[in-house]
Amino acid sequence: MPLSPGTKLGPYEILAPIGAGGMGEVYRAHDTRLRRDVAIKVSAERFSERFETEARAIASLNHPNVCTLHDIGPNYLVMELVEGPTLAERIAGGAIPLDETMVIAKQIADALEAAHERGITHRDLKPGNIKIKLDSVVKVLDFGLAKMGGTPTTHSDNSPTLTVGPTQAGVILGTAAYMAPEQARGKDVDRRADIWAFGVVLYEMLTGQRLFQGDDAAETLASVIKDEPKWERLPPQVRRLVRSCLKKDPKQRLQAIGDWSLLLEEEQAPPAKARATSVPWIAAGVLAGALGIALWALWRSPKPVDHPLVRLDVDLGADVSLPAGSSVAVSPDGMRIVYASGNPSKLFTRRLDQSKASELPGTQGASDAFFSPDGQWIGFYSNGKVNKMSVEGGAIVPLADTTNLLGAGWSEDGIFLVIGNPHEGLVRVSAGGGPPETLAERGGEEIALCFPQVLPGGKAVLFSALPTLEPDKATVEVLMLADRHRKTVVRGGASPRYVATAKGAGYLIYANKATLFAVPFDPDKLETRGAAEPILDEVAYEQYTGASHWDVSPAPSGHGTVLYRKSSGGPPEMATLQWVDSTGGNEPLAAKPGAYLSVNLSPDGKRAALMVGEAATADLWVYDLQRDAMTRLTFGGTNRFPSWSPDGQFLVYAAAGKGIFQVRADGAGPPQILMPGKDIKVPGSFMPDGKRQAYHDFSGGKAQIWTVPVENRNGLLKAGEPEQFLKTSFTEQDPTFSRDGRWLAYSSTESGRNEVYVRAFPSPASGQGGKWQISNNGGDRPFWLRKGHELVYSSGSALMTVRYTVSGDTFVADKPRMWIEKLGKIRAGDIAPDGKRMLVLRPVVSAEPPKQEHELVFLFNFFDELRRRVPAAK
Repeated sequence: MPLSPGTKLGPYEILAPIGAGGMGEVYRAHDTRLRRDVAIKVSAERFSERFETEARAIASLNHPNVCTLHDIGPNYLVMELVEGPTLAERIAGGAIPLDETMVIAKQIADALEAAHERGITHRDLKPGNIKIKLDSVVKVLDFGLAKMGGTPTTHSDNSPTLTVGPTQAGVILGTAAYMAPEQARGKDVDRRADIWAFGVVLYEMLTGQRLFQGDDAAETLASVIKDEPKWERLPPQVRRLVRSCLKKDPKQRLQAIGDWSLLLEEEQAPPAKARATSVPWIAAGVLAGALGIALWALWRSPKPVDHPLVRLDVDLGADVSLPAGSSVAVSPDGMRIVYASGNPSKLFTRRLDQSKASELPGTQGASDAFFSPDGQWIGFYSNGKVNKMSVEGGAIVPLADTTNLLGAGWSEDGIFLVIGNPHEGLVRVSAGGGPPETLAERGGEEIALCFPQVLPGGKAVLFSALPTLEPDKATVEVLMLADRHRKTVVRGGASPRYVATAKGAGYLIYANKATLFAVPFDPDKLETRGAAEPILDEVAYEQYTGASHWDVSPAPSGHGTVLYRKSSGGPPEMATLQWVDSTGGNEPLAAKPGAYLSVNLSPDGKRAALMVGEAATADLWVYDLQRDAMTRLTFGGTNRFPSWSPDGQFLVYAAAGKGIFQVRADGAGPPQILMPGKDIKVPGSFMPDGKRQAYHDFSGGKAQIWTVPVENRNGLLKAGEPEQFLKTSFTEQDPTFSRDGRWLAYSSTESGRNEVYVRAFPSPASGQGGKWQISNNGGDRPFWLRKGHELVYSSGSALMTVRYTVSGDTFVADKPRMWIEKLGKIRAGDIAPDGKRMLVLRPVVSAEPPKQEHELVFLFNFFDELRRRVPAAK
């Protein structure tokens, strides 16, 4: 019986019928838990245990061209809702042009290959099971469902379709017109049946006509077994491919769908793999908005002659805002760029023969984008994961967890990636996802191994080792994958990249701050030849890690294209100290503007700890608010995140790569180690009695909360054995004790975004202690007011406050309310002990409006210039 709108199937509410499938009715429904629309296929029979087992295998398919199976009920399947026409509807409009067919065929083949690698056969591939989304991404539906069927029934497509039951030999599965001969005879089938169906679908796309036809299913099956296609209807370039797919003997048929493109005539390879010489670079002028010259005409000559360096300054448009610290990338064929824009950032991609960029849906908060070797995937970092997605958009495929991404390199064959994980060193992961493998751990005083590139041949990885947060002290190294041996090749370099030019010369290019250097490099002996030479200045870079914002493509025709962001240069941004109250009123302090990075008030509110300097070199100072006097406590290094002891005598802080340090707040003694460690440990608050401190530690790959006992011995703080407060798979940080020490507030990503929570302290060993979510619309950096029962936290640009009561072991929080609605642009802040105002760092407003970053620089014929500037050593 059809289901009516409003009917509930578990957490799913039926919205409207979509149509009928082989298993039964298909509906649009709403997932009330995750608040998304889905497609539900409802069967008249309950699923068997075997069906559920096979459904779980299908649910493991995570591919941008495969319709995702989300959930399974007693008699229904919950699928990704795919909007857009089916391929059958597209074919009904007539034959599809060859170039468009190849784009669709590649995505179908990619989906089949992903399934076949997991041992899953579709068994019912047909145009009606293939959808083309509005963004042109192809989705293959109903993977493996035919295998889970049983008795055939009649279908409007002349198709024996299925009800639920065990797969049995002798039962015809699939759709008659698309069945392989062995399938039509009722024999056991494997992935070669899908390859046959792929050939049939390809034939229909190119001709607009059904290949095998009959008045009923029996006649159609007879045609499949006996008839030969009319090959002359196909373009000559694809005949060899389709013939190989449609061999009636499966032993003579194409054996692996991943090899399909090898059977195409060379000049008709899929557009995604087209030669760079066909790139219409006049579109780069469109990208610039004002340049209409066809630069590509300079390079169409096939003769191996050098060409002059050509520079193109590109304005992406006033609506683009390139965030600080986010890189840009150019595809291997030189035809596409990807960049982050906005706040929060989102990824945008743009073909250089098109006038507009396209947003990649679902990439909010993404950064550090990079291309796969074939240019079909974009890798990026977001929400604590390294992900990939098709260049055309579609599903996001998570590859690995990491608290941050310090570069990633894809192997030439596209099988695996090596990523720079700031806490685990160099990590290898499969391009299809899976458990990570650590290739190299940090050694000695190293704080990160970063910016990896898999060298040609896949036997070694080029990377940068960072001993401190001072990039000019980094080294460029090579890791041999066979024995994990490391070899230093350059000192004082970051963001290394090996490039092979068209004339056989190989170069190692690396950055030292805003300058790129190049030196000839032998990829076989893994050693440099000759001296390094500066080749490019004013390249944007990160002060902490030395990450350089540039990318390179061998296109066009091996002459090379470089894309980079220009360095803004200039002194660090200045800020002033100001009091802000709940009404939004400002009261400047007497302290002169400075390069202040953070501010933390002492327990009595009379002094402020300030981090002063630049991102990679910051020192700790104490500012006396009453006397307007500054006292410097540290000299050199990267020192961040100060926290006061309850008696105001000590400040503890993070020293990058060295652990947590302590220093007397009056400057009477030098800094001393409190807790050693090369991982980043960020101090939180002390217990009210000063005998325990909370902190979060990134050593496990994600921030986790720990506490450590502390005591004062002979005028120095001594730390005991650290204890993990809570072990989870989420990022949890910002721990702060309540004024009575009974509760610990912190932020966690367990809901998918940062929210503030409270737990009892110490939590029971059984882990059964209460947990209360405080914020309801995002929140972090909780702060307990010293008077009354209020907890304050940040939510975007606002400060929220929550009143609470305690009943026994239960924490009862009221609804959050606004405390300060709009703080405006501030760098950091801390709340006064009286809870009535906040001390903030407000950037000094320049007389000139802030510059919006939306410009890139292209350099064409870069390899020719490289050979002229840095001749290869003999």
